[in-house]
Amino acid sequence: MSGRLEGQVAFITGAARGQGRSHALTLAREGADIIAVDACRDIETVPYPGATPAELAETVRQVEALDRRIIAGEVDIRDSAALTRTVDDGVAELGRLDIVLANAGISVPAPTLEMDDETWDTMIEVNLSGQFRTIRAAVPHIVAGGRGGSVVITSSLAALKANANTAHYSAAKAGLIGLMKVLAVELAPHSIRVNTIHPTTVNTEMVLNEPTYRLFRPDLENPTRADYEVAARQLNKLPTAGLDAQDISDAVLYLVADSGRFVTGTTHVVDAGGQL
Repeated sequence: MSGRLEGQVAFITGAARGQGRSHALTLAREGADIIAVDACRDIETVPYPGATPAELAETVRQVEALDRRIIAGEVDIRDSAALTRTVDDGVAELGRLDIVLANAGISVPAPTLEMDDETWDTMIEVNLSGQFRTIRAAVPHIVAGGRGGSVVITSSLAALKANANTAHYSAAKAGLIGLMKVLAVELAPHSIRVNTIHPTTVNTEMVLNEPTYRLFRPDLENPTRADYEVAARQLNKLPTAGLDAQDISDAVLYLVADSGRFVTGTTHVVDAGGQL
């Protein structure tokens, strides 16, 4: 039985691990071939380790184990030329492009009035400008295909609900909503749908690290994951301390498949009731 995305090709950023890898595998299971990129290095100002070439290679291995094709490259989404080159080469090899998941991002807690310029600038460059560069490099291939398609931009619950020490992160993630809405208008004549997705905390390397634990538990000197989970559970109305990456991938699949064929310009929230 063919999958819901049989014959389609998806471009995914931040694909070496976490949500990006989960998205790649979910779409591959449904029949899509994948173009995958990740910076595969530490990012300045980010206090936890970046993805590695070995992790990107593992994403490739797992997609290929599903009998799907995958083209992967080590690309920082702040690098327009590298993004364009990688997408162009991937489309030339795989034959088309139908889906863009602008997923790569970073998280760096910092008090607003004590934040230095580099911390602010890096956050905006990666989490907002990087998504613009991703879309600008990739979406023209969907337009050229003339078959329509889907773009999903990974935003955050932080775009919709304020938390202390996240001004740069929230500003970038909120900016993605404006970018999405304009693109939804511009691309609708091409039958290309554009939506943002807004997860609450997801159990990936971007969240499960000491700086995030301190963000959630400033009352403790050396908070642990268990301490963080106590606070995280209080944020969610449903009984969970955090979502699995697959929870977000399932929502992405809904948006990019025919199930979401008339869904565009929306902020798709997966937050365990965190806004309530």
